Amino acid sequence: MKGFEPRFADFPDYILKITEEIWEQRRIGSLQQYYSEDIVVRTPQGISIGNAGVIAATMQTLSEFPDRVLLGEDVIWSGTPETGMLSSHRILSTATHLGDGVFGKASGKSLTYRAIANCHAIDNKIDDEWLIRDTGAIVRQTGQAPRDFAQSKLDRGEKPKPFVSAMDRPGPAARGGNNDAFGQRYAETLTEIMDAHFDVIGSRYDRAVQADYPGGSSGHGRSFAEQFWLALRSSFPSASFAIHQCIGRADPGQAPRAALFFALEGVHEGHGYFGPPTGKPVYVMGAAHAEFGPYGVRREWVLFDEVAIWLQILSQD
Repeated sequence: MKGFEPRFADFPDYILKITEEIWEQRRIGSLQQYYSEDIVVRTPQGISIGNAGVIAATMQTLSEFPDRVLLGEDVIWSGTPETGMLSSHRILSTATHLGDGVFGKASGKSLTYRAIANCHAIDNKIDDEWLIRDTGAIVRQTGQAPRDFAQSKLDRGEKPKPFVSAMDRPGPAARGGNNDAFGQRYAETLTEIMDAHFDVIGSRYDRAVQADYPGGSSGHGRSFAEQFWLALRSSFPSASFAIHQCIGRADPGQAPRAALFFALEGVHEGHGYFGPPTGKPVYVMGAAHAEFGPYGVRREWVLFDEVAIWLQILSQD
């Protein structure tokens, strides 16, 4: 890959190796090598500029979960080394809550949760990132409910600033991706679902679809997928839906896949995933991966940060 160290065979190899190096080999300082000085990192919990913030957040997480292992389930990507590449890296983490920190006093609980990180890279550096962790799964496994956890932060006088579109900063891949047919097919499917055409699940999802959703929720079948998407959309029935990044790939030896980064922006005005309507403005940052089989979507992974959404709903501002 032009501009990248020769030890990286391809872009997925680069993403997987530097992730292991930073987190598991504890070479946290190498973030200065792999992340640009002015990188913009967006998460549902907020936005940060520069790699110093990334280094601090990484150390904080490892202090709380010192045995964290990051298993790269897939890297769905687009672009070229010359023009820049965009990855969507789905990670399954295992960890033990051994240190006091963001998630409270050490509970000793063993956790399993996912994250999806979309990174733009060129010349051996990541210069733009979008990251969603399944915070709902983390807090549930430490013995807390996402709503209660969010409320406790507010009760302590914390002033969280979850990400909203007005915070964003222009980046090199704000609407990145490619025009692959599988990416476009998945984007069209989710757009129709968000337009309340839930019947497309019956025609475009495999009858035996396996689905993994926020909060560590996992299930099978079209009805499970339909229930999830219906509960989400009914919470924010008039919110605008936008897909910001769309990648599709059909690689040899792998099922065709697609990755989307999307947003729902509007008002919590319906019953559904987040309880009775409150009229609060909410921004939902979401990521989704899909794997296709002969009968449509046969695997689906969707992430958003339940805690960040509850913080917006419960905030008195």
